[in-house]
Amino acid sequence: MLTKADHTLIALLRENARASTTELARRLGVSRTTVQSRLERLEKSGAIEGYTVRLSSLHEKDLVRAHVLLTCLPKLSPQVEARLRTILAVRSLHSVSGHYDMAAVVEAPSIGELDQVLDQIGALEGVERTMSSIILSTRIER
Repeated sequence: MLTKADHTLIALLRENARASTTELARRLGVSRTTVQSRLERLEKSGAIEGYTVRLSSLHEKDLVRAHVLLTCLPKLSPQVEARLRTILAVRSLHSVSGHYDMAAVVEAPSIGELDQVLDQIGALEGVERTMSSIILSTRIER
């Protein structure tokens, strides 16, 4: 089972799989040797399969994902995007047409943690409304 620190490290690697252990250590607030040990453990356990960071299906199936549609105040959209970039649980962000302005894919290790992330997103200055749909299964992924 992966720890919260493991999830944070993986999120940072997804952001930049080529980040140095020194940079990762600085962002995590731990020593470089701690990051290296954690990476080795993740590799040995099979959680990390490669360095575009491909997570094993065993790890992926334990994550709870949701699509989050956001309506934003137009003048504050750039600030909302900037704040969403700092939330590691946000895997991707898209601008969309229609009633909403943005669509995010969010993941968390549990429903409770996903709920906290959704509350955090909804509370961002400039976010007027959100609508979330939890992803139950992926039927096609290419």
